[in-house]
Amino acid sequence: MINKAFLSLVLLSCNAVSASTFLYPEFTGDTLIRDDIEEAHYTLAKQEDTLLDIARNFDLGQNEILLANPEVDRWMPGENTKVRVPNSRLLPDTPHEGLVLNLSEYRLYFYPKQSNDQLKIVITHPISIGRLDWDTPLGKTKIIAKKENPTWTPPQSIKDEHAEKGEILPDVVPAGVDNPLGLFALRLGVPGYLIHSTNKPYGVGMRVSHGCIRMYPEDIEKLFPQVKWGMPVYIVNQAIKVGWSRNKLYLEVHPELEGKEKSYTERLAIALELIEQANNNQLPVLNGAVLRNALEQKNGIPVAVFERAFLSLDDRAE
Repeated sequence: MINKAFLSLVLLSCNAVSASTFLYPEFTGDTLIRDDIEEAHYTLAKQEDTLLDIARNFDLGQNEILLANPEVDRWMPGENTKVRVPNSRLLPDTPHEGLVLNLSEYRLYFYPKQSNDQLKIVITHPISIGRLDWDTPLGKTKIIAKKENPTWTPPQSIKDEHAEKGEILPDVVPAGVDNPLGLFALRLGVPGYLIHSTNKPYGVGMRVSHGCIRMYPEDIEKLFPQVKWGMPVYIVNQAIKVGWSRNKLYLEVHPELEGKEKSYTERLAIALELIEQANNNQLPVLNGAVLRNALEQKNGIPVAVFERAFLSLDDRAE
């Protein structure tokens, strides 16, 4: 009999298929999305690969692949090095509609409207966000415009920043592959902010922008026609997420954004409060070792910290 974990390793090594579409959780109240194999997924690096190549191949951001593989060299993993490919995540604590951007996770979630005869799905992609001195704003907004082949008019602040480095930006950058906005742009209701493609794809998954959200060109090309004017957009910063999958309660911890770091004690307090809220305002008996490791490692991988005895009626599928 072939072990499922071994089979998943072989399949991932042979088929570089990005995993960006997931079935919405089957049971009411569940928030864990994952592919059909529960074991950890791995792929084998080729001699010419960097971790960034592997990340893009599997629709992951740079930060995500690095956190999942702290012992692997970023630039030269080496032939046949086993690289972990995260294959599960908890949905952010927001309304499950429109677009959700979780900044500390460097990830976008899209909840497309489905007809009654279609399976409900979640589409998720890695993103880049604003750097420390150009924070991406939080809050609820909406899509107010869509533009294919956009031009870019650099604001004076960005022109001044480039001028200090001896780079003179034009008043208008024409559309095309060399445009920093790429070939697709979605304008948010917050003045001056966009979700857009990029001509620097290896920066996806990092704090590198002037506040806008950047996506891999291939991701926004697929997303662009599905996004409608007026669609709600929720921008949140949830470094710690908690959620159910069947009878198991999962904890997912990401590093806090630079400038917003927290101590272990602060992370523990947040995690315990979220766990209590998720468990009908009762703090269950937790797996202490798993809880501590998750809060210390902050690798963004969901781990089960509690298992209840049975599914209640409220947790059955709708």
